Amino acid sequence: MNLFYQPLIGENIHHLDEEESRHCIKVLRKRQGELIHITDGKGSFYDAIIVKDDPRQCTFTIKHQSKEKEKGFSVHIAIAPTKNADRIEWFVEKSVEIGVDHITLMDCQNSERSFIKTERLKKVAISAMKQSIKATLPEVSGIVAFHDLINNHPATQRFIAYVDASNPRHLKDEATPGQHYLVLIGPEGDFSKEELEAALALGYRKVNLGDSRLRTETAGVVACHTLSLINL
Repeated sequence: MNLFYQPLIGENIHHLDEEESRHCIKVLRKRQGELIHITDGKGSFYDAIIVKDDPRQCTFTIKHQSKEKEKGFSVHIAIAPTKNADRIEWFVEKSVEIGVDHITLMDCQNSERSFIKTERLKKVAISAMKQSIKATLPEVSGIVAFHDLINNHPATQRFIAYVDASNPRHLKDEATPGQHYLVLIGPEGDFSKEELEAALALGYRKVNLGDSRLRTETAGVVACHTLSLINL
C-alpha cells in the first residue's frame, strides 16, 4: 500500500501538495476514480477517491476515516547530532519506522556538531512514516542544550545511556511497560562526567545498551527498539 501525506486534510484541504501529486500521478500512474490512502500525520488514515488526476494538484474526496491504534506508551530519544549528517538522518529514518514519538537533537559538551537542518530531518521522518504505514508523524525538535533538556521533562521514566564498565544495568531491565520514556544518547565522546552527574541528580537512571560499543546513531536505534520490544 502506498501512503500519501496531507497534514491539513482535517481542515478540508482535499488535495495533495505538488510533490505528493507528482508521485501519485506521474510515478504511480494513479487516475481519476482510483482509491488512494492518505494520512494526516496526526493519528488518522483516510481512504480517498481521486477526483482530478493533476500532477500539480491531485484532488480527492474522502470515503472513509480510521484512527491508528493507540500504543499506550511513548518514546522520546534525545540524541547528540553526529558529525556526518547522513548518520543522523539514518537514525531518524529507522527510529520512525520502529515507532519513536519524539526526537530531540541535543548539544552536549563533547558534541561534534552544533547545527543541523531540522527541515531535512522532518522530510526524512515523513518518508519513513509513509514507508512504515504509520499515521502519526513524530516530532523532530531542533538542537537544545543538554542542561535545558534534562530539567523538568515530563517523562515518567528517564534514562541516560552511558558507556561505563561498572554499569551493568541494561535498559531492557530498568524500563517497565506502559510508560512515557526519555532516553539520552550522547556523542561519540560520550557525556562528560558533569553531564552524567547532573542527570543522575535529577533522577535519571544510568543504563547500558549491551556489551558492544555502539555509534551514536546505532545506540539511538537500539534504545528505541528495546523500549518497543518490552511493550509488545
